[in-house]
Amino acid sequence: MSTTASAPGGSGSTRRQLLARTGALGVSIAFAGEVTELFTGTAAARNMGHSGYGPLIPDPNGLLDLPKGFSYRVLSREGDELRSGEGKVPSHHDGMAAFAGRSGRVHLVRNHENRQSAALGVPTVKGLTYDPEGKGGCTALTLDRRNHVLSERVGIAGTAVNCAGGPTPWGTWLTCEETEDKAGTNGYTKDHGFIFEVDPDDPHHTGAVPLTAMGRFQHEAVAIDPQRGVVYETEDAFERPFGLFYRFLPERPKGGLGSLRAGGRLQAMRVPGVPDLSTIQETGTSFDRIEWVDVPDPLAAETPIRFQDFGPKGITHAQKLEGCYWGGRSVYFVSSFARRSDGSAADHYGQIWRYDPAERRLTLVIVFGPDTDVQLPGESPDNICLAPSGGLMVCEDGNGAQHVFGVTRRGEVYAMARNAQNINTPEDPEWGEFAGVTFSPDGDTMYVNCYDPGTTFAVTGPWRR
Repeated sequence: MSTTASAPGGSGSTRRQLLARTGALGVSIAFAGEVTELFTGTAAARNMGHSGYGPLIPDPNGLLDLPKGFSYRVLSREGDELRSGEGKVPSHHDGMAAFAGRSGRVHLVRNHENRQSAALGVPTVKGLTYDPEGKGGCTALTLDRRNHVLSERVGIAGTAVNCAGGPTPWGTWLTCEETEDKAGTNGYTKDHGFIFEVDPDDPHHTGAVPLTAMGRFQHEAVAIDPQRGVVYETEDAFERPFGLFYRFLPERPKGGLGSLRAGGRLQAMRVPGVPDLSTIQETGTSFDRIEWVDVPDPLAAETPIRFQDFGPKGITHAQKLEGCYWGGRSVYFVSSFARRSDGSAADHYGQIWRYDPAERRLTLVIVFGPDTDVQLPGESPDNICLAPSGGLMVCEDGNGAQHVFGVTRRGEVYAMARNAQNINTPEDPEWGEFAGVTFSPDGDTMYVNCYDPGTTFAVTGPWRR
């Protein structure tokens, strides 16, 4: 198969450098015109301005700084009692999604990225526990129209390092384990590194069954093509060789709740001639006829997948493959950063890639930094979601003050929220990263987690201004 690379500024793409001041620090991005398809997902997009919502106002309560006109409600905090009486709210709030419930209610499913060292593990519950020695899992909240918490309970327990995941078209949550630990490692009694399905309305419908055909590796996030039923998966491997970008071809595409248990075929993406995505630096660069190669051993019984033999042409790797999102007719995925010092082939401060399955084309659509006012090495995108404005909301995962950034349809970057917790710690202030940004089905509320101390916020305000 042949590969063509189109130069930035050529047919179908443009390149602009934009600098936006966001209070604590500046963000520079390169933005490709092709990304505009991502911003067509909501009717509200036609009514939105293009410059964000104004400067962030310090929160007198020291929790969350927001623009004027916006307010927040704390839904749940680590260490509180779960309303189900099953135990305490676990540590390390991470990936999350919101689902429509009956009578205007909203179901939130929230990951807990707990390793064995976590202060508060997910309480074990009969019928919802995979490995009783695992501290990770999910909790599920049900909210009324005004974001009052009606219930809070365990969604799945006994898993490990539940980082991100993604919603399915049939209204369930796929939670991903970001680990490759096997039984007998770190006290676990079962192999880990799987995806699990969670029903936000009644978790007992899905139980705690690993979707083994979808691979055993350091999962980050997933996104599903609603037309074809194909599941795309990112791998956030911590050491070389870095992670792969996968697709899973289900035996029962679009089959509904529980259908992914029927199995399917796992493949990894090969960009011919590009062993490491970090080497691509120009937005608008695209590659046609992307190849998908069957994974030799999806269960990684002896060898982690990224080390396996994919033939003489090899396979394409990338550092810090994290957020993954379906928008328009394409899947978008994030490489949070790449560093030569870690073993990457090149440096960058964050990329967002677009893969169009109909055209079999991969395009680099956004590059973050490093030409910023304050050069923080951790300034990098992580979780992403589509906003009511039609733009993006991006969780920052780095050093210093942590933000949720918005990216408008014109490519302008603005600060939407800043974590104000712990900033008064003497000498060494700490900021917990943001994670799990998502919107209510009606677009009126942004839900977002602070990772540590684990806190879930509901943010309301003039989103359509």
